[in-house]
Amino acid sequence: MAVRKTIQVVPRARRTLTSLRNLGYDLRHAVADVVDNSVSADATAVHITVYFDGTRSWIRISDNGRGMDAETLTEAFRYGSDREYGRTELGRFGFGLKSASTSQCRRVTVVSRADAPGAVLEARQLDLDHIEEVDNWEIFGLSSDELPEPSRSVLGEAAGTVVLWEGLDRVLRYQDPFGGWAKKQLMAHAEDIDEHLGMVFHRFLAGEVANRDPLQITVNGTPVEAWDPFCRTESNASALHEEDIEVPSREGSGIVHLSPFVLPNQNQFSSQAAWKRASGPKGWNRQQGFYIYRADRLIQSGGWCRLRAVDEHAKLARISLEFFPELDSSFGVNVAKASVSLPEELRKEIAPLVKTWGRVADSAYRQKQRPSSPPPRRPKPSGVVAAPPARSVHPPHSKPGRDRSSNSGPATFSPTLANYRGVGTSSRVSAAGSMSARQALEAAADHAGENEALSRILSALRTMSPEVAHDLGW
Repeated sequence: MAVRKTIQVVPRARRTLTSLRNLGYDLRHAVADVVDNSVSADATAVHITVYFDGTRSWIRISDNGRGMDAETLTEAFRYGSDREYGRTELGRFGFGLKSASTSQCRRVTVVSRADAPGAVLEARQLDLDHIEEVDNWEIFGLSSDELPEPSRSVLGEAAGTVVLWEGLDRVLRYQDPFGGWAKKQLMAHAEDIDEHLGMVFHRFLAGEVANRDPLQITVNGTPVEAWDPFCRTESNASALHEEDIEVPSREGSGIVHLSPFVLPNQNQFSSQAAWKRASGPKGWNRQQGFYIYRADRLIQSGGWCRLRAVDEHAKLARISLEFFPELDSSFGVNVAKASVSLPEELRKEIAPLVKTWGRVADSAYRQKQRPSSPPPRRPKPSGVVAAPPARSVHPPHSKPGRDRSSNSGPATFSPTLANYRGVGTSSRVSAAGSMSARQALEAAADHAGENEALSRILSALRTMSPEVAHDLGW
């Protein structure tokens, strides 16, 4: 066989780098991607400073991790840097540091000292203006005297890494960069970063990640607080039945772990402040649904991944879905680690579970609408049979699995959730007092194995006789 001639085609640095600035990062995701590197370097403290000074504004991210020597630091500036990633490491593509940084700024400087005896300070700088001028993949090696002022003396004599972003053209947009509006915008970004990191790294901040110390993150000197989507400190939060599902991938197969939660309704929260905080960065309705974790790091916060629509009555349902990097190809994790798509095999498995979780959440939501004493009855139109509002008892649809609710936070044992956990009908009736018309219908459908038929009947009833459906509690 003839040996084919090969011709090396090197990408144009100027045009390629311009394209790489548009990989889908916004500021908060860019900062989180750099923090990923700090976590992978076993840092226990990460400090983020957002500093306003017009066109000389800057953002600095420093950590006390194990740092890098000269060779490792230079390789870190290579697009698609070649190194092995551990199973629990947050990096994967070898693009994060460069792409995240240049998506927001024109000049990124990294200063680092390795955690080794006699290690010296190493510094490298990538300058977009220089690359555009020479059209070549070049970075600068900086001496201590050449370091930008905000990166000097941050590490002292300790190991760690400092990432400095200057020329924040994608952040300030340079529309009156010295004005009050620009300063207000940058400070709003700092608050957004604080809120986002508290959500994305909440397991690390709370010390819930195995085999590592709790992580401390500060933004402009203020500690970032962990935001637990599942409100496990609330006494009325309910941890439902957990599931483990095997999913195939190009690297073999992996386990996806599902932990569903139904949060208390508003009048059962410990305080209105706790209720407001639980609403999350995007508000109650947009925070319902799946919380997808890759190696304990949150990637997606809310949304139903096209398995159902966002619904006011399902806003109390939040489901933890966890996987590890061996399933990255199956979930389609992007470079910015800001979005995923559920594998088709997994979608089929969890579609019926989503319906069940939605019904349990709907029942918890409706509890807030039930007054402590019944209001005066209004006269009903002829032919309408009135029935008292009732708490629903939903049948189980999940597969058998582990129930670790005792380890996942406080759980309530209301009649609504008792059936989901496998409590018998007699227990539910004694707990509820007397069974309502709605409960009786649902229990009968469950006993006869006709839950889907009941669902179709209810859908027709809501259309043909909505007042009767309302009186029955639907």
